[in-house]
Amino acid sequence: MTESSWNPGSLLRLSGSYWQVCTLHTGVKLEIFTLLSKGPASARDLCHAMKGDLRGVVALLDALSAMELLEKKDSLYANTPAAEAFLVKDAPAYVGYMILHHHFLMDSWNRMSESVLSGKPVDSSLDGVTEEAERESFLMGMFNIASATAPGVAKALDLSGCRRLLDFGGGPGTFAIHFCLENKDLTADVYDLPTTRPFAEKTIARYGLEGRMAFTDFNFHTDSVAEPGAFDAVWISHILHGENPGDAQRLVVKAMSALKPGGRIFIHDFILEDLRTAPLFAALFSINMLVATDGGQSYSESEIREMLENAGASEIRRLPYKGPTESGILMGIK
Repeated sequence: MTESSWNPGSLLRLSGSYWQVCTLHTGVKLEIFTLLSKGPASARDLCHAMKGDLRGVVALLDALSAMELLEKKDSLYANTPAAEAFLVKDAPAYVGYMILHHHFLMDSWNRMSESVLSGKPVDSSLDGVTEEAERESFLMGMFNIASATAPGVAKALDLSGCRRLLDFGGGPGTFAIHFCLENKDLTADVYDLPTTRPFAEKTIARYGLEGRMAFTDFNFHTDSVAEPGAFDAVWISHILHGENPGDAQRLVVKAMSALKPGGRIFIHDFILEDLRTAPLFAALFSINMLVATDGGQSYSESEIREMLENAGASEIRRLPYKGPTESGILMGIK
């Protein structure tokens, strides 16, 4: 929004926009859209299914209808096509896990002033939310988002001549999966924490890539690369922003150690312009890292270039790819 666009009305609309955010979060958390995927239903029917309060359920359904996520006809509510496509739990394009991840972050954001004054993350947990539920929403949310973007990234990345790729901190291996699908001679190793293994192995099997992909238990802060100098390419996606500058540099050095001479390193992240005021998403994501991590932040292109140079990379360049949230990719050669 330009400076001239700000006025009391636009400022108050922005200030109150959390009303819609919380309404969406509650609809997803209570699985309203999944319940309505079976067909139109009355508020009383949904209230019974949810074991809720009729007044509260009606208020939520009417607000979701006003937001054009539901359609109300007479006394029945139904999903809109968008809600059916993106907010029903079994839908292929479901984004509800990421919405729940955002929901779990809200208490931290509400206490942002504490982090701004202390420079430390807030100690935040939501009542009744287990660590497993938060982990599931994060991993599944990352999987959903990566599944939508990975096919385009795979086409943008030049992996010609590469036989072996390391997905460094790759979670369930979503990007590596699509790199293998796009490059038939490629094999991939996914390095991540042991808690990620069951989900990664299930995801790899879903794509029939058990013979071309492997998972290695790996803590990138404390473990050394199991096979230094063994890989033709290393992919690091959305890892650096969770680290302070010193640790981010150490991770780039560690990832570079996995490469053969002439190997390629790719860093995918929310990359700030050097003035650090754009893109907007990357600037706001730095606040997300402020309230949630001890030292994490969005990095500028110059900062990532310097990390690559310090790790011994050459021929560093920014690829033309731009993700849906304006993420970008820098690559270098060992």
